[in-house]
Amino acid sequence: MKYESQSIAKWYWLAAMALFVVQVTVGLLAGYIYVKPNFLSELVPFNIMRMLHSNALIVWLLLGFFGAAYYIIPEESEREIHSPKIAYLQLILLLAGTLGAVVTYVFNLFNGNPLLGMQGREFLEQPLWVKLGIIVGALMFLYNISMTVLAGRKTAITNVLLLGLWGIAIFFLFSLYNPSNLGLDKMYWWWVVHLWVEGVWELVMASVLAYIMLKLTGVDREVVEKWLYVIVATSLFTGILGTGHHYYWIGTPGYWTWIGSIFSSLEVIPFFLMVVFTFMMVWKGRRNHPNKAALLWALGCSTLAFFGAGVWGFMHTLHSVNYYSHGTQVTAAHGHLAFFGAYVSLNIAIMTYAFPSLFKCNPYNQVSNMLSFWLMSSAMAFMTFVLTFAGAVQTHLQRVLGMNYMEVQDQLAVFYWMRFGAGAVVVIGVLVWIYSMLGPRTEAAQAGEGAFAPAE
Repeated sequence: MKYESQSIAKWYWLAAMALFVVQVTVGLLAGYIYVKPNFLSELVPFNIMRMLHSNALIVWLLLGFFGAAYYIIPEESEREIHSPKIAYLQLILLLAGTLGAVVTYVFNLFNGNPLLGMQGREFLEQPLWVKLGIIVGALMFLYNISMTVLAGRKTAITNVLLLGLWGIAIFFLFSLYNPSNLGLDKMYWWWVVHLWVEGVWELVMASVLAYIMLKLTGVDREVVEKWLYVIVATSLFTGILGTGHHYYWIGTPGYWTWIGSIFSSLEVIPFFLMVVFTFMMVWKGRRNHPNKAALLWALGCSTLAFFGAGVWGFMHTLHSVNYYSHGTQVTAAHGHLAFFGAYVSLNIAIMTYAFPSLFKCNPYNQVSNMLSFWLMSSAMAFMTFVLTFAGAVQTHLQRVLGMNYMEVQDQLAVFYWMRFGAGAVVVIGVLVWIYSMLGPRTEAAQAGEGAFAPAE
């Protein structure tokens, strides 16, 4: 760790890890409800479970992004973070907002109050006062990192990272727009949901992967930056108009079926380029870095993102296919592997790389860390295949044969049991990873500290 303020990242990541455990645990319980529908129905209804599962995912990923920014930017800018106090205050504000949203939703407080009560929009359930608090926290964060970058060295990594983080904040503003027209509501709702995960989040992903590759492989910065700009260009070119694949059936003009089909089918390109980029950097690299686990997670991130977001996204993105598969378990298969590959693995990769330097230890618990990768990745891959088959059966029974929804669900029970089993393995993998990160460690000798944080 070259700069003292990089330690800020540790606290963001510890909070993220706690929410990660909450997210997968609640997800496992939600998966069990699919096979035993009355489980916890009185205590915690399924809509609460789903909200906790999805929102915990989003919040912990964002905390991971913020932590990555606080870790990467001082090194890239060659100076300390502008104000560590603002960074810690921002963390407290975000965690308080998260708790406020959960309590409001779970206990249905202030029902009907447009300011204090829940809004009920999927992924955007937060009450208006929480949304305003999130915006304040985002402004504090953007001010902090922007001032740091402006006062220090500018690199392609910091430029792209800043663009992605500013994009996250700007597109979140559309969560405040809640029109009464349902078609219009859904149209702008996707400006948050899609343009986050298939737009500006990809910029964060690309910049963090570039930083990890720079550190782990020793490839020249110029080479890394050229690849980074190509990935960013293709991400923005395909991802923005690719929003149209969500507009097929919500009442928007018919031309969106063609725009959405064409551009969203091209969204596989940036993810494929990330795979080529990471593997080529390793192949060209001159270093035999001791942190093998971080390298494994980085390679897994690009590979699983390509299959989850790229291939599985492409499978049902054409409107002629989506007409039948829309809203089936095919969507769930795509969503689970895409999120895990692109963003969960990304956060785990940067944490795995940075924690030894934050705790002033040699790369530690490598075997258990890599074991957690194979447990989580194989379980998520199995879950994806199971849900894909379930979605294919569901599409045929429901959309072709015309069976009603609940009759179809009975036919999918065996797939849901398998999904639950895969989810249990994911939870075990998460716990193994937490142990590898926070368990017993070997202290680094003073002379060997450079081993885990090599110079460029």
